[in-house]
Amino acid sequence: MRDEHAFEELVRRHAASVHRLAASTVGPGAADDVVQEVFISVHRNLRGFRGEASFSTWLHRITLNACARALRTRATLTLDDSPELAAPHDPVRAGEQAQLRARLAAGLQSLPAEQREALTLREIAGLDYAEIAAVTGTELGTVKSRINRGRAALRAWLTRAGITP
Repeated sequence: MRDEHAFEELVRRHAASVHRLAASTVGPGAADDVVQEVFISVHRNLRGFRGEASFSTWLHRITLNACARALRTRATLTLDDSPELAAPHDPVRAGEQAQLRARLAAGLQSLPAEQREALTLREIAGLDYAEIAAVTGTELGTVKSRINRGRAALRAWLTRAGITP
């Protein structure tokens, strides 16, 4: 009973950040499935968590692995999966923002997986460089390089798409 309550508390504390990361990676349409898969995996493997890294680092790694599996099962990110704003007041502006989000999602998908992962962890999940290095199992310099190259490539892609970053 105690373990059940502790697990429920873990889900309450971390579900929103897992969902944000999943939605930014696989789109909101598939994010709920990824979140469910993540917490099933956490439940199954929690006893094996050795504490060599922080829990959030371990959880982000599980989330990214689940996102990668979800993306492999889907050929491309559809425009329907792009993030949407809730209850916009200006329909014209909302349409422009939806189009911008769709282009941004497409731009992110155009990046190599390593750059997309590092950039998503930094800009969407809000992790610092050291945390990203721990999650991805790469050197700090490699993380910085991937983020820098990913930003430059995304900026170039958006510029070609007619968007001034």
